[in-house]
Amino acid sequence: MTDDEYVIEADGLRRTYAGGFEAVSGISFHVARGEIFALLGTNGAGKTSTVELLEGLAAPGGGSVRVLGHDPYRERAAVRLRTGVMLQEGGFPSELTVAETTRMWAACTTGARPVTEALALVGLGERARVRVKQLSGGERRRLDLALALLGRPEVLFLDEPTTGLDAEGRRDTWELVRALRQAGTTVLLTTHYLEEAELLADRLAIMHRGRIVTTGTPAEVTATRPARIRFVLPDGVHAGRLPLGLHAAEAEVPAGRSSGGGRHIEIRTHTLQESLGELLRWAEESAVRLEGLDARSASLEEAFLDIARTETAGV
Repeated sequence: MTDDEYVIEADGLRRTYAGGFEAVSGISFHVARGEIFALLGTNGAGKTSTVELLEGLAAPGGGSVRVLGHDPYRERAAVRLRTGVMLQEGGFPSELTVAETTRMWAACTTGARPVTEALALVGLGERARVRVKQLSGGERRRLDLALALLGRPEVLFLDEPTTGLDAEGRRDTWELVRALRQAGTTVLLTTHYLEEAELLADRLAIMHRGRIVTTGTPAEVTATRPARIRFVLPDGVHAGRLPLGLHAAEAEVPAGRSSGGGRHIEIRTHTLQESLGELLRWAEESAVRLEGLDARSASLEEAFLDIARTETAGV
């Protein structure tokens, strides 16, 4: 891929706050045109500090950043008209209606799409005459998104876009983001919902203490973590009877779930198909019934938590 196909470029990016705290510690990543890129991390990892640099809200303390080929801080006028920004929390006049707020924002936006169109995109068409102070938290997030989309942005920054939304609203937002990507919009999002990142992102990066510790497609990130096989061994069958090639351990029993008299076992493996086959052959030959048998590859959530634990332990 050539450099001009990258819409966002961060190289050795740093951000230091008063007192010497370095929130972003020399990170580098690129986002291609028409891609959904998710930036993940625990609280305090540096996600929002990074996004603010990309949005041009602050100048980096080191390294460089380019959005659509421009420095978003020093060349803000060249970037702002082509980007949409949804902050973690918007500040709207509480007495204005949804339509009035959107019209006010549209008056400050070059080439703004019609107010009715923007509100319909986020499912607020029927709430146009409602005052902002009467909106639920989820509806305010939808209004945030509507305003970010007013200028038909080429690049869309979404900082925790579905916080406060119910399940239906979250899925509607996912469909909208996918449709925007299909239309050519590049999307960079931060989210605490790992399922959201796994379903939406073409690629992602996981940050910890200001650094990027891993990056890749969701499948590439999860593939670095072991799959798991869980089951319950009947009473009288010791885990030591399992094949030597299967490294088994006692599994944690979720709160409120009875063990049923058996032993909950978990096997971690990087070769799920082979390990599962070995286990099933042993069970058949030994006439052992494996209750609650569950085999699955690592989820992004499991990979994320594993990375967070490993990085924290390494500090």
